[in-house]
Amino acid sequence: MKLLASLASALLVAATAATAQVVTVPIYIQPVNSSSAPSFLAEVSYDTAQDPSSAVTPVVSAYEAPEILDDLEGHELLRIGVYDKAEKKWASSTSVISAENFGKGYAPHFVLSVDESNQKGSYDNQHVLGVAFKGIRIDAGQTRDFGPQAVLVRTTQGKQPELNKPVVLSPEGKQVVPQEKTLLQKYWWVIAIVMVLSLGGGGDGK
Repeated sequence: MKLLASLASALLVAATAATAQVVTVPIYIQPVNSSSAPSFLAEVSYDTAQDPSSAVTPVVSAYEAPEILDDLEGHELLRIGVYDKAEKKWASSTSVISAENFGKGYAPHFVLSVDESNQKGSYDNQHVLGVAFKGIRIDAGQTRDFGPQAVLVRTTQGKQPELNKPVVLSPEGKQVVPQEKTLLQKYWWVIAIVMVLSLGGGGDGK
């Protein structure tokens, strides 16, 4: 499993090194009611291509089944997210999941929410808003793609309000919504010119 993940990570780096920066996000896990340090769970690598259509699919470049599950009864709640081991603090929002997601017959699936509103092009773990996780039951007839999977959700800047735009109010104090002009209202001058030319042409005929 680790060999396949390493090969997939190498292919991702080779495919995007010329056009984008590859980011590797460390994901950790910790029991909610535990005071122990979070444990390493996985690394997800993705590229920072601005055009989602040209971005390479993120891959789980490393994955270690949590050893803490050996002491759990299946109903334990776990905290998952991006953890900065050097700073010893969570570097993203965390999600709370059940340990049952790591049970036998379930394939791990990660969802990373990434903030791409940064216009300078510099990316780091601080731009990962959060991590979600879900164990997907493996179909008995499934022969491939049952290993760890990752999905990237890219957030973009929403439409900004128009500031300092004057508000037109009616005598009743209600906002006046401009109505779309009809074709007659838009092109009345064209009709007037045609009528004038038509009358002028009729006079020359007499």
